[in-house]
Amino acid sequence: MERLFESQRNEIGSSCSAPAPPRTSWAAFGLLPSPLKIKAGNHLGWLNGFLAMRARSSLLKLGNIRNPNEKMRLVVTVFVGIVLGFFLGVSFPTLYLTKMNLPSSLFPSIDLSYIEDKYSGFSTQALLNAWSSLKDNTDNSARYVSNEEEKIWVPTNPRGAESLPPGIIASESDLYLRRLWGLPSEDLIIKPKYLVTFTVGYAQKNNVDAAVKKFSKNFTILLFHYDGRTSEWDEFEWSKRAIHVSIQKQTKWWYAKRFLHPDIVAPYDYIFVWDEDLGVEHFNAEEYIKLVRKYGLEISQPGLEPNNGLTWQMTKRRGHSEVHMLTEEKPGWCNDPHLPPCAAFVEIMAPVFSRDAWRCVWHMIQNDLVHGWGLDFALRQCVEPAHKKIGVVDAQWIVHQGVPSLGNQGQAERGRAPWEGVRERCRREWTMFQARMTRAEKAYFEAMGVDPPNSTAH
Repeated sequence: MERLFESQRNEIGSSCSAPAPPRTSWAAFGLLPSPLKIKAGNHLGWLNGFLAMRARSSLLKLGNIRNPNEKMRLVVTVFVGIVLGFFLGVSFPTLYLTKMNLPSSLFPSIDLSYIEDKYSGFSTQALLNAWSSLKDNTDNSARYVSNEEEKIWVPTNPRGAESLPPGIIASESDLYLRRLWGLPSEDLIIKPKYLVTFTVGYAQKNNVDAAVKKFSKNFTILLFHYDGRTSEWDEFEWSKRAIHVSIQKQTKWWYAKRFLHPDIVAPYDYIFVWDEDLGVEHFNAEEYIKLVRKYGLEISQPGLEPNNGLTWQMTKRRGHSEVHMLTEEKPGWCNDPHLPPCAAFVEIMAPVFSRDAWRCVWHMIQNDLVHGWGLDFALRQCVEPAHKKIGVVDAQWIVHQGVPSLGNQGQAERGRAPWEGVRERCRREWTMFQARMTRAEKAYFEAMGVDPPNSTAH
């Protein structure tokens, strides 16, 4: 027996006297008591090594325990500890072990370099890599879903702007002239409420000058130049605050379709689309607006001097009234007293539109029918009831001088004067517009399964 104990002592002594790996305490690394700056994801090797050492120590103790219950309890404890440690490690792969100031007495003196060298190939690292890859994929999927949710899409925004936040959308514009300096909020001393446009040639400068002076600073002045001459107009003081658009040999309806989009002229309560050859001696724009508002007219024109040649009785000025909306025409011209040309009718030389009425009329102007003939009979489509919303203002009247200035912009062909070709085009466009409107109305009512009424175009 003594030999046996001696043998065990020798064995124990031998194992105790075996050279131990160099040990380095936590403090030796200069990491304590300052915060430990080692990432768990990068140094789980030494942690797993440490756990493995503890597990091996526990297994050695297991060999010395003879009670089966205690053995089982120890096995379960070791197993649960390993599993718990593994999942804690992979759940926080980038967690700093200590961002806190912890006393070095809480940590044993462990040879970290020895553990990392001994267990650098531990298979847990491969599992961690696999888990990390899976977690990254999950994060990417979550991030993709999050990005999809963060995208803006507003179907009620203007077409093409659905990806913008509604608060940034400026769907309408204006013709206000602005400075290149200072605060935008201080640009406009007066914000004009109305717009007047003239389609002009320089030969009519004096007539246009007289007309423009009838409009106050409450009006934005817009000149469409069909002869290409714009700088010469600077001789008039008002020209410096006017807007000039110059494209040669075009009509006012060509300009209107391209430069007076409803979203551009939306700030203006009323839009005047006038010819250049109008005498305005008896006209005042502010008083005209008052009468239009008083009678609720959406589409109107000033009365025309009755002594000059007239085409329609409806536009003839009546000396005993402020406004009229009905008239009597030649027998057979009016099948319905509430329809053109006996009602719901103004001519196209000097029409005035409310903002809402213009939005409708603009869409009815055809791109290729530049003279606008036929529009006057179809204007009633844009207001309801038309025979009460379309009228002639008698108290503010004008003279149509009938200067064929734009007609002279035509081209002489086959021995005919330039104006003759222009007039022929006007008549042809009237017929074309009537045919288009009739077809459009017929197609609509047939699609609705309804018999079409009389066409608007006639």
